[in-house]
Amino acid sequence: MMQYRTIIRILGLLVAMFSSTMLFPASVSLIYEDGSGLPFILAFFLILFTGLAIWYPNRRHRKDLRAKEGFLIVVLFWAVLASFGSLPFLLLEQPQMSVPDAFFESFSGLTTTGATVIEGIEYLPKSVQFYRQQLQWLGGMGIIVLAVAILPILGVGGMQLYRAETPGPVKDSKMTPRIADTAKHLWYIYLSLTIACTLAYWVAGMDWFDAICHAFSTIAIGGFSTYDASIGHFDSPIINLICVVFLWIAALNFALHYAAASGRSLRGYFYDPEFRAFFFIQFVLIIVCFLVLVNHQIFGTAETAFNQAIFQAVSISTTAGFATTDFANWPVFLPILLIFASFIGGCAGSTGGGLKVIRVFLLYLQGKREVERLIHPKAVYSVKLGDRLMPERVVEAVWGFFSAYAMIFVVIMIGLIATGMDNLTAFSATAATLNNLGPGLGTVAGTFADVSDGGKWLLIIAMLFGRLEVFSLLVLFSPTFWRS
Repeated sequence: MMQYRTIIRILGLLVAMFSSTMLFPASVSLIYEDGSGLPFILAFFLILFTGLAIWYPNRRHRKDLRAKEGFLIVVLFWAVLASFGSLPFLLLEQPQMSVPDAFFESFSGLTTTGATVIEGIEYLPKSVQFYRQQLQWLGGMGIIVLAVAILPILGVGGMQLYRAETPGPVKDSKMTPRIADTAKHLWYIYLSLTIACTLAYWVAGMDWFDAICHAFSTIAIGGFSTYDASIGHFDSPIINLICVVFLWIAALNFALHYAAASGRSLRGYFYDPEFRAFFFIQFVLIIVCFLVLVNHQIFGTAETAFNQAIFQAVSISTTAGFATTDFANWPVFLPILLIFASFIGGCAGSTGGGLKVIRVFLLYLQGKREVERLIHPKAVYSVKLGDRLMPERVVEAVWGFFSAYAMIFVVIMIGLIATGMDNLTAFSATAATLNNLGPGLGTVAGTFADVSDGGKWLLIIAMLFGRLEVFSLLVLFSPTFWRS
């Protein structure tokens, strides 16, 4: 039987915890005296009281969680949390936002999608700018993973939540014997990278506010910026390269970072098949973009072309979505190539979106095996990831994930076309939200402000599917899930 009251108790506690995040933008409002602190204070009390009201009647219900309860908590938490995250946008006088717009901005921030409905971002109060970036930073690693670190104190084991939240096809491996320690180490690494990125941006010329805000969205691979022109506002090749380096770091499996930090050795990176596949893809994309830009003489010098090529190739393919130029106006081959590259995304166990490199690599290996079987029908072939033999169950799961991903993509895209959106915009908007990328092509190349309300709700669903890696949300639609 589903432990509903235990689930509600945990949900109430996590919502109450989330309320404290409203105090940071309120503090920024006081520092910069922008007059927008009150909506965040009101949101803090509303979210806190709601969380406590949910928790208090169920406070004595402490039972072990099964995997299915873990899935339900994760889905509920992201949906409820992002919904509460829209409160400040609804209460703010600047910008004035409708309900669909407020929910879209909040879900886009927390799922690290980076799509926005706001124009004139640099004219927003500093507290609002900070809040958008903070949402992405919190969503990057997943607040659930942070909560897992303290759930044992609350009397709930965290492994079920960790399996449901952590991206990637293989979720049973832990860096440390205790799941709480695993979550803590993930956040130590995440925080350390954020601090390092902030310092690098500051040294390169950003002021402290912009450095912190852009470090939040860089390490989260989110894509929100405090300027409409994104990273292009700074017009700095050095800042571009710093962003590229930290996007690469954030797009790698955080288990590799932990192994490197604990073992004080970088060897683990180079022995990892996914790491090698990731950088092979990155190298090919950068070279192709550079050659096309030089051939079409889009920029004045080869140096500028290379800087723009490496930035946009990395930004789009890792699903960050930062911009230094309007890449939608590049030769049409490149925008389409980069949008398709976002389907691959980052590595498993990273803050990136997309299918994940390891899944695409396994799909390639499986396809190669099928071709070899056609040539030698009686031979026995296996799928190996490096020296590791992949169980058939994992290969089947990857194919199942790909099928579900494709199905969700088609359904969302057709739904957008039904709202009156043109084909190119519908395709790129679906890719931008399902891959947690951000910018699209057509009328959503800049903002999503012109998308209809119905289209925005569809894209919110796409963001959730992308952030929860399809199956975590899709499993709730199975009658079997609710039977026992």
